[in-house]
Amino acid sequence: MIVDLAVPVVAAPMAGGPTTPELVAAVNGAGGLGFLAAGYRSATATAEQIAAVRKLTDRPFGVNLFVPGEPGDAAAVDAYRERLRPEAEQWGVALPERSGPDRDDWEAKIALLTADPVPVVSYTFGLPTPDEAAALRAAGSFQIGTVTTPAEALAALAAGMDALCVQGPEAGGHRGTHRTEDEPGTTPLLDLLAEIRRVTDLPLIAAGGIGDGRTLAAALRAGAAAVQLGTAYLRTDESGASATHRAALTRAAGPQGRGELREIGSDAAAPTASRSGDRTVVTRAFTGRPARALRNAFTDRHSPYAPAAYPEVHHLTQPLRAAAAKRADATAMHLWAGTAHRLARTGPAAELTRELWEQAQREG
Repeated sequence: MIVDLAVPVVAAPMAGGPTTPELVAAVNGAGGLGFLAAGYRSATATAEQIAAVRKLTDRPFGVNLFVPGEPGDAAAVDAYRERLRPEAEQWGVALPERSGPDRDDWEAKIALLTADPVPVVSYTFGLPTPDEAAALRAAGSFQIGTVTTPAEALAALAAGMDALCVQGPEAGGHRGTHRTEDEPGTTPLLDLLAEIRRVTDLPLIAAGGIGDGRTLAAALRAGAAAVQLGTAYLRTDESGASATHRAALTRAAGPQGRGELREIGSDAAAPTASRSGDRTVVTRAFTGRPARALRNAFTDRHSPYAPAAYPEVHHLTQPLRAAAAKRADATAMHLWAGTAHRLARTGPAAELTRELWEQAQREG
């Protein structure tokens, strides 16, 4: 499935709105592989998105699932709530006092994808059980596990995955660590690919910090069968990213919306920046899981205090983030972005996909 792509580019499943059926179909139409993001969606809403994609394209596409984890420390979440309360009161926002168990409709989504299979299913934050993986395999789905370490790669191999998405520290949005409490590694993507290649011969998809043909070609030369792009598509015509998110990427990139060419991993481990908004930071402040975002006032205020509790922190901060989005306040929103965000540009997603592949071919 991955090695047969005409264009070895995968559109990352970006949960929360940026990924749309139109974006999936556009990347498919250019010869790549589009992915729906089922995270934060019910099984019913996921089925609706699948139906929408099928109306737009007859090419293979994927669906990504968030694997539920263990509950977080309730006392730590309570303490973080009290820290956020003055801010909530300032904006007239009511914070949820408790977050009950949340499995992201996991069982219903597995049942949906078993009964109505899609060509590809991928997993973030962990792996399915052996029975779940076997059921989807029997249904005919190609399965991809997201991994951030060789140990996670070995677990995915044991779980029967058909390919691995190797996510480096340069990636925007959530790191796909299999345990919420794990601190994500800082091994640059190209080195991480080499480490994981030593423990498995499964096809590898390289993800993180890829925003131009040169870095795409470098990942393929390092042994990847394909690359996965997320931030690169945030400003495209088919993206569902908000105007505020798009504008923040543009401001971070400078007056022309573009920036200097950086090596993969050049600022992968940088936790701070000299000027708010001009660099990215890995933070738990918004969701309780490590995620790379544009640095802003919210990350500066709360990153040191956010507990490793997901999805409890996600639900806790959701009203604050929604209020910030409504008032277009980029200083308080979660603005996911990878280290190559300065290279994100506008235009049709299919055109971007083809251009990046043409550039990569010229690079050899």
